[in-house]
Amino acid sequence: MAGLLGSLKRWMGYEAQRSFYVRHCPEVANKSLFIRPMKKGDLKAVAAIEESAYNFPWSLGVFKNCLKVGYSCWIGEIGEEVVAYGILALAAGEAHVMNICVSPRYRGKSYGRMMLENLMEVARLHRADMILLEVRPTNEVAIHLYHKMGFNEIGRRKDYYPAVGGNREDALVMARMLE
Repeated sequence: MAGLLGSLKRWMGYEAQRSFYVRHCPEVANKSLFIRPMKKGDLKAVAAIEESAYNFPWSLGVFKNCLKVGYSCWIGEIGEEVVAYGILALAAGEAHVMNICVSPRYRGKSYGRMMLENLMEVARLHRADMILLEVRPTNEVAIHLYHKMGFNEIGRRKDYYPAVGGNREDALVMARMLE
């Protein structure tokens, strides 16, 4: 219960902070990333980012199901625009990053790192000992970020991702212990 209460307090803090900046310092609000829990009303924007970022995107239905089954779903917004999202599954002392993405228009501004830090903090609040994820070996930017954030490659999933031409691409499995 303490983890849920902490998440709620943090979300309320984000909302209060965002409201303050939008009202009193719109120039800051329009440049700062605010991370908050995903709501149903965010799903179309999230699906649009997914569609713009990946050759094989998740469908809107998959995102709806993530909310429905209780995954920890977060969005990052600048002003009123959703520009990033992260989805985390929590179970049995482990956390699994299911999806994390920044809109192609907003890449290179550390928003991916900020979202990953948020997901790691949520995992800690839920007392997860380890956080895992899969990534395409061709996604060098993401792999670099994960290494900088303390993740290590622990395995490979053969033919995990669909690829162009009906082929398949392996996934690197990366993990990190949480303190």
